[in-house]
Amino acid sequence: MSAPFKVHLAGIGMFGPALAGWEQGRAVLASDAPFVPAPAPLPPAEALPPAERRRIGVPVKLSMAIGFEAIRQAGADASRLANVFSSTGGDCDNCSAILEVLATEERAVSPTRFHNSVHNAPAGYWSIATHCMAASTSLCAYDATFAAGLLNAAGQVAASGEPCLLMAYDTAYPEPLYSIRPIPHPFGVALLLTADAASGPLASLRLDLTADAPDTLTDAELEALRRSVPAARALPLLRRLARGERGRVVIDYFDDLALAIEVGA
Repeated sequence: MSAPFKVHLAGIGMFGPALAGWEQGRAVLASDAPFVPAPAPLPPAEALPPAERRRIGVPVKLSMAIGFEAIRQAGADASRLANVFSSTGGDCDNCSAILEVLATEERAVSPTRFHNSVHNAPAGYWSIATHCMAASTSLCAYDATFAAGLLNAAGQVAASGEPCLLMAYDTAYPEPLYSIRPIPHPFGVALLLTADAASGPLASLRLDLTADAPDTLTDAELEALRRSVPAARALPLLRRLARGERGRVVIDYFDDLALAIEVGA
């Protein structure tokens, strides 16, 4: 990035343990009460036809839950929005199940599992649910996945002048892969970004790269969530937004580089 650039925030969606939606999550992040992680059931993906709804896994349900929440908050038309899907592992349950089958003598992977194994499967289901034909990007960058997704989406807004919906989400591998990549909870955040301050009334975000250390959280459980789930690297930004605070926040990117976000009116 040669120079900082600025976008505006029109809608937020969030889902995680004890954070079932932005309203509940905002209340938790805005308070000083201890955070106690607890499982939260994902809402069904009602926007999908029944046949597709029966085939989907947690990543599709999670991305749809956060994406539709951000769109509802902004009053936006999902069918017209460019979108970025950012996930470090995609469908971890499906990946584990396929590897288990490949370790057997039969090695017969079901077509449905294979279909859902690709990293852009949630983007495909999103287009079915919303009838969206706008540009769609699916990416991953290991622990830097949230910052990479935010930079990609914000860059599209800055270049095109059109809004873009970021959906960053992660799910947990079951054992034995969990021992190698220990992500303990599903967590996702959606940000609807726009070039127009009038249509992005929640806050402005000025993005730049920095060598400064990322911000941490004082609550031990929230900090554990931030460190263990790549998408949850967004939590310092979400906490500032939940409290209505302006100012600078730094989130993880790569080892020697972080993403600085100046939150303004």
